[in-house]
Amino acid sequence: MQHDIAWPGSVRPGGRTARVREAVLQVTGDLLAERGLGGLDLTEVAVTAGVGKTTVYRRWRSPAGLVADLLIDMAEQSLPRTDTGALLDDLTANARLVAETLTDPRQGNLFRAVIAAATVDADTANALHAFYDTRLDEWAPCVHDAVARGEAPAGTDARAVLSAVSAPLYYRLLASGDPIDREAADRAARAATVATMAGTFVDAAYADQRS
Repeated sequence: MQHDIAWPGSVRPGGRTARVREAVLQVTGDLLAERGLGGLDLTEVAVTAGVGKTTVYRRWRSPAGLVADLLIDMAEQSLPRTDTGALLDDLTANARLVAETLTDPRQGNLFRAVIAAATVDADTANALHAFYDTRLDEWAPCVHDAVARGEAPAGTDARAVLSAVSAPLYYRLLASGDPIDREAADRAARAATVATMAGTFVDAAYADQRS
């Protein structure tokens, strides 16, 4: 599902405008990772980034606007999906990328802060959903290709498969506190692959049509 939202600052600029955006979003990410959304103040962001307060208030308008643009920037800069030619290997690469992101000192704290903020702020929640839609769309072809190769049944829901890969890792981040290591990532990928091949993630509507 795509979110066609024109977030403040979401148009990729050039020149000085690009440098301003880069500086502001760097500071935004640092403050989010350190303090959470409650510690994100537009005036402090402007001063720390060396940018005029008027520019920040006019362009991003609110802390939620800063978070939305930060997530857009993160999605745009994320590594492209891996294409190994095998479903298990593709999903393993995806799981390891998620694990590396969540265990990075800055990125892990940043995601905790954004997810926490999304539970109480609708704009942040929409921005977070749009971020994950972008990433799921980027990796969906690995499932589509698996269907074409006969590794997965027709009608397999790529979004459900990829969510099954990352969900155990986010559970460790947000709930259990268990280590997010390579073993956990590889186990999540293997479990999702087995379930995919067994038809667990075949879209219900597609299954109904075939019955």
